[in-house]
Amino acid sequence: MTESPQQTLDDAAAVLRSALAGDGPGVTGTFDKVVDRSGLAGAYGVAWCLAATMVGDAAPPGHCALDFPGIDEAGYDARWVARFVSAYANADADTGAALFGAAAADGLLPDCLLTLAGSTIATLRSRTT
Repeated sequence: MTESPQQTLDDAAAVLRSALAGDGPGVTGTFDKVVDRSGLAGAYGVAWCLAATMVGDAAPPGHCALDFPGIDEAGYDARWVARFVSAYANADADTGAALFGAAAADGLLPDCLLTLAGSTIATLRSRTT
């Protein structure tokens, strides 16, 4: 069963509320609830929604070049977020799904999703300053 678009937005909002409060267990708990309810496909939808929030209306999908200074030295989760957001920005759902599946297979998806939530909050904060 997959989530409705409204459920995905509600779940993404819950993730962002937890991330904003610095509640890492709340972030992962929300993703766990999504997986219990809708499987990894539901969690992917929420992650894709977070990537959309990060990118915003900056450019039309498929025409983005993102700059991530120092990404080669970053940890797995930060590199994953950079690549996942780049996949979203370039309308490359196949790459996004492959990255999501690889992180799940590697057992690192919770860390990646937590970093994605934190990065989304950091991006939103930078837009207001």
